[in-house]
Parts: sequence; C-alpha cells; structure tokens
Amino acid sequence: MDFENKPKEYLLVSDFDQTLSFHDSGIVLSELLGVGGFAERIDGLSKIHLVQQGGELAYLLLHDPEFRKVRREHLVEVGKHIRLKQNIRTLSELLGDIEGHRFSFYVVSAAPQEVIQSALEGLIPEDHIFGTRFRYDPHSGEIQSIARVPAGYGKVAVVDELRTRLRLGPDRVVYVGDGSSDVHVMLHVNRLSGLTIAVSQNRFITQIAARTVLSDDALSVLVPVLEDIVGWSPARIRAFFDAHGFVLRDWDKARTDSLTIASAAGAGDAVSI
Repeated sequence: MDFENKPKEYLLVSDFDQTLSFHDSGIVLSELLGVGGFAERIDGLSKIHLVQQGGELAYLLLHDPEFRKVRREHLVEVGKHIRLKQNIRTLSELLGDIEGHRFSFYVVSAAPQEVIQSALEGLIPEDHIFGTRFRYDPHSGEIQSIARVPAGYGKVAVVDELRTRLRLGPDRVVYVGDGSSDVHVMLHVNRLSGLTIAVSQNRFITQIAARTVLSDDALSVLVPVLEDIVGWSPARIRAFFDAHGFVLRDWDKARTDSLTIASAAGAGDAVSI
C-alpha cells in the first residue's frame, strides 16, 4: 500500500433525537400510546437526578405503569413516524472520501435502538447504530430489563469502544449533538483534541462545543468538518457543495458574546451586554 496516499481515518459520531431528526422519540411514542404528561415526567426525573440525562425514556419504559405496555413492535412503529433531517444518506456517502479524509459514520443515542434502526432503515447500516437496548420476555414481549443505555458517560464508553475498534488516535473523533445529554461526551472529545459540533442553541453545549451549526439539513455538519479538519476555505466549501448539486445559502458565520461588566468599585454598577 502507498502510505503517502493512504486516507486519513476519522470517526464521526452523531446523536439521534433532534440531531438527525426533528422529533424526540419519547414524545412520538407517547402520542402513539395516547399517554399524556411525557414532558412533565421527564422533567421530574431530571430534577431528582435519578437517571443519567438522556436515559429518562428507558427508565419510564421499565418502571412507569403507563409505558409498561410498550413492546418491540411499538418502538419499530415509532421509528416510522420520526421526521428526519434532509440528506442523511448523502452525508453518509460523502463522508466516505473527502480529499484523502475518510469518516466512519456512527449514531450513538439513548433513544431505543429499535426506534433508531427503524427511522434510519436504508440510510445507516444497523451495525453503525448504538441505542438503548432492552431485554424482552420471550413469552409476553414485555421489557424485562435494560441491557445498555448510551446516555451521559454511557456515550463516552461507546465512543471510546468505537475508537479502539477502528484503531484511531484520540484526535480523530468528531462528535455531533444537540443537548444536555451530550455534555459528558463533548467534554471527553474536547479533552482528546477531537472536534465537537453543536446543532442547537442549547446553552449547555454551545459553551462546550468547538463549533455550532444550525440547519434543517444533515449535510450542514460537513461545514465545520471541511473547515477545521480538511482545512478548506469557505470558497472551496461552496464549490464542493455546488459540485454535488447543493447551494449554501444564508451562511451566516456569527458569534455572540454574552457578558456582564461590573464596576471595580462596587457591584451595584453592572451593565449587561
């Protein structure tokens, strides 16, 4: 093999709910079941810190009486109702080879594995999806226990497992997420000198992520990847998108600083900007 022409290998890991989709799996499941008060239940679990952030749905499915009726087929059906962001397939294909850079694309999320696999069927290989896995009663189909929940530090464990499996250096990781459940893994990837990308304005992760990109199109995460890893200029990035039949519109590269300035003489003369 010509090592000079060997592609640089990277791992790109994305969350699922509200990162590759517009919907939260738990909300869609609640609507299909006709169960109300889902947001209040999640908020209550979050406030008492009973489970890792992101793992609340798994807890409800195992312990809440109204969610105990859920079976595997219900989760598969939920996946069919998830509204996905545009161009996930194209993103996966383009990540395969970008001017000597190759990105292995995986999805790691606390959403139930059946939901993610159903939603991304034909777009992402099943063995590239790591979601919450349940053990089911072989006779009733009832959820018996939780085998794995990739939430909080659970996501960190999966990312490290994948990096080890692919034999990649610590700086060859890109993580894309949208909310508070991504904080631990983003801090971890930052510490490894990888690239973290926020795809929402959630204040907990925009302060942590190296880049933030807001778009309804999954291809948007290519912009920071092409800038920060491949090293392309905005003009070269626009040309790349154009060559694949896409036009970058309303690309607003803005950053807002929020701070309070206080007089050194006294705390009473503070000015917020």
